[in-house]
Amino acid sequence: MFKNCTVVFFLLLCLSAGAQKYEFGNVSVAELEQKKHPLDSSAVAAILYASCDSDIAFNRLGFTTKHTVTKRIKIYNKEGYEWANQQIIHGLGRRSETVSISEAATYNLVDGKVVKTKLKTDGKFDEKINKYIGRIKFTMPNVKEGSVLEFRYQIDYHGISTPPKWDFQENIPVDYSELKTHVPEYLQFNTNQKGSLFPKITTAKQERTGNYEETITTYVSKNLPALNQEIYVTNIRNYTSGISHEFAAYKFSGGVVLASEKLAADWPSVARNIYESDDFGDELKKRGYFEKIVDSLKLGKTSRADIISSIFNYVKSNIKWNKQMGIVCEYGLKNALKTKSGNAAEINLLLVAMLQYIEMDAWPVLVSTRTNGIALFPSITAFDHVIAGVETPMGMTLLDATGEFSSPDILPLSDLNWYGRLIRSNNTSVQVDLVPKILSKEVCRLNLSISKDGVAEGQFRRQLTDYEALSFREKNTNTVKEVYLETLENENDNIAIDNYSRENEKEASQPLSETYHFKSQTAAEVVDQRMYISPMLFLTDKENPFKQEKRECPIDFGYPVQRKYSISIQMPQGYKVESVPVSANYVTGDDVGAFRYVVGFSGDTIQITVGFDMNAAVLPADYYEVLKDFFQKMIDKQNERIVLIKAS
Repeated sequence: MFKNCTVVFFLLLCLSAGAQKYEFGNVSVAELEQKKHPLDSSAVAAILYASCDSDIAFNRLGFTTKHTVTKRIKIYNKEGYEWANQQIIHGLGRRSETVSISEAATYNLVDGKVVKTKLKTDGKFDEKINKYIGRIKFTMPNVKEGSVLEFRYQIDYHGISTPPKWDFQENIPVDYSELKTHVPEYLQFNTNQKGSLFPKITTAKQERTGNYEETITTYVSKNLPALNQEIYVTNIRNYTSGISHEFAAYKFSGGVVLASEKLAADWPSVARNIYESDDFGDELKKRGYFEKIVDSLKLGKTSRADIISSIFNYVKSNIKWNKQMGIVCEYGLKNALKTKSGNAAEINLLLVAMLQYIEMDAWPVLVSTRTNGIALFPSITAFDHVIAGVETPMGMTLLDATGEFSSPDILPLSDLNWYGRLIRSNNTSVQVDLVPKILSKEVCRLNLSISKDGVAEGQFRRQLTDYEALSFREKNTNTVKEVYLETLENENDNIAIDNYSRENEKEASQPLSETYHFKSQTAAEVVDQRMYISPMLFLTDKENPFKQEKRECPIDFGYPVQRKYSISIQMPQGYKVESVPVSANYVTGDDVGAFRYVVGFSGDTIQITVGFDMNAAVLPADYYEVLKDFFQKMIDKQNERIVLIKAS
């Protein structure tokens, strides 16, 4: 009893210490001596303290903005060393921001004393992402198990800068996290909260030098658990507890908001402001430099689909994507066509401009890619990519010419992130569903014979369509053949492969297929008078991908899929069937998932037909138990074995 009370007292003491008033540079011996996190013994590191103070001020020269970020991080073991690597994103060009790291140091306990190692200049690296965005990277020095890292930096801007996106939750525990914003009465911001754990919010108003009133809003979260990565999640940061802001409007001191001064309070404002940009709307109006090219691409083509495909393939083939994202041009459409290189906006806005020139109802579609997160409210800054959308009598056709293996309505996998926004030059817009609805297919044919000693040998053919083909091409087309085959052999139960061939490897609009001969030493096991055969060989998973007790995030497969396997097994001479798996049909309900397994035999041949349909690309977290049970039944059935016995 006394021992339990001691443990509880120590836990409360640790939490109380973490809740005390934070003082920069004053790292305690207790923090350095801590071996495990009080609330999560498995944590590799923890955020002891994190804060961002975003201060927008006004004076006779205009607005100034200062963001001050402070963090203290505890490292528990070597797996937590990655937290020594930090980065700061800042504006360049017309939005140039000044970044200063006032102090950064690593603290260690040496012979009972706190030893401080400062970050040196050579530990910082500044790089240009594009002409609008820069990134400063720095690595904290002398990091060991038990270290405490602490740093503070400031971003200054002469003008109005939106408060940084602030995540209270991380994939390690967070003891204390705070965001504070100072907003003058002349400005209005839209605020968005994400995640399931919401911070405590307090608001205060005060007079500020310059004779105006500011609103101070403080968001505080304490003792946040780590948000662990789960399988089939697009971006875990979509579900972390966090706050983001969008600059919405200027206000006069009388409190009246002029419609002409609204920036992003609604979608018409978003459309208007982006079209007014020199690097967006003006670029779409310039057409003389490509008119002859488009005229020649139209020749001999009568159908709308053929014309769209012709222009799309021209842009995709002739302009190489420089891997830079963005919704506005860097050097312009004409330059991209001339140099045969451009960022995402230059490539896809050129595609839009070409389609508009031939009077197609084509418009830019703003997209937030999977790594960028989900755009939840009217915003310009929430998007990091732009693609083309063509409105036709048959519906919307979506095009992304940055994808090496994309085709009309088959977008790069990174684009498949819930919803985009098609914006027109008349300030109207429409939400665009980016989640595919048509089943992408995998069809496999497996013919094999088994020898008396249990060695399987045969022919395998697989055909992939739509996103299944795209996924394969993105992963494997540019991989050296020998490396791909070695990986394929290892992943498929160490089979031996020869006579490999691939069809339509780079023809993005066509199904892709691969064929090869194989030999397997593990397909069957001989024990005394019996032979045990794994009929699906390497075509099945061995374990359920859904292992967690509960699910916090939606399940995102990316796209709906259908798989069909046809397997023909020639039995060895001298054996007959003793037992085969019972045919089965499993469904999830709600027309979400279905699995069919049919087995039969005739003479010395066993035939197995397997079908799997997943009709939904995204499912809510509360569907997890149904899905987990469905996958377990399916995997259990696929791994059942055929039993042969020697004929007497």
